[in-house]
Amino acid sequence: MTYIVTDNCIKCKYMDCIEVCPVDCFYEGENMLVIHPDECIDCGVCEPECPADAIKPDTEPGLDKWLQVNTEYASKWPNITAKKEPPADAKEFDGVEGKFEKYFSAEPGEGD
Repeated sequence: MTYIVTDNCIKCKYMDCIEVCPVDCFYEGENMLVIHPDECIDCGVCEPECPADAIKPDTEPGLDKWLQVNTEYASKWPNITAKKEPPADAKEFDGVEGKFEKYFSAEPGEGD
């Protein structure tokens, strides 16, 4: 099992999860974060820290797509180990449906 970041992180990117991760397995895209499944130690401390409820265990049904997204982009985006400010409009996008199709960016973030 691993934890993965799902679509509600897109354009929210709160980053509270980064501060509690003991193994620094988060990677930053332009408008979302992902978890590297091979680095995650399944401790679960990040899941309750996410204000957008975007972190889920990969054992939940229907998350195969998100496991693939996390795996792919964790190898392309820079590692991030310190919390930054979330986007100013993050609350407006929390809970919006269809964010992957509408807003996902494959561009990397800044990382550390």
